[in-house]
Amino acid sequence: MKTKYPLILLATLLVFGQPQRVLCQQLSVQALDGKQTVLTKAEIEALPHVKVSASEHGQTAGFEGVALRSVLEKAGVGLGETLHGKAMASCLLVEAADGYRVVFALPELDSGFTDKQITLVFLKDGKPLDQKEGPYRIVVPDEKRMARWVRQVTALKIVDVK
Repeated sequence: MKTKYPLILLATLLVFGQPQRVLCQQLSVQALDGKQTVLTKAEIEALPHVKVSASEHGQTAGFEGVALRSVLEKAGVGLGETLHGKAMASCLLVEAADGYRVVFALPELDSGFTDKQITLVFLKDGKPLDQKEGPYRIVVPDEKRMARWVRQVTALKIVDVK
């Protein structure tokens, strides 16, 4: 069976007689060389937690998750002192279950370049993200528009800009 997201398993459950799609809580990370790493929920949640407050549609919400840079480092993506030269022209492509995609320049994720906090969240106001948002979501508290606040994140890919 071919699927658009081969590393993310989808399941269908019957809840009150209605089919419900459930995303498994794994996250695929692809490095620039094409090497793929699949991180489990336990591996992601074992990373140092970050709490951020952000305004969403006029309401302030508290989010908890992990720094996106920590997820990339866990998967072997080089940041810090290794981020120089040609790697400066690389981007992170974030993909969602519905096909939505956004990019971040790698220096936006590196604390050596910026204090910007880009977070992969799994809790909102102390509760797990609902099916519409989760299991993972990108939150960028200081951005004026929420266009890069990706819901239902399924994959992170490092891509080279040519």
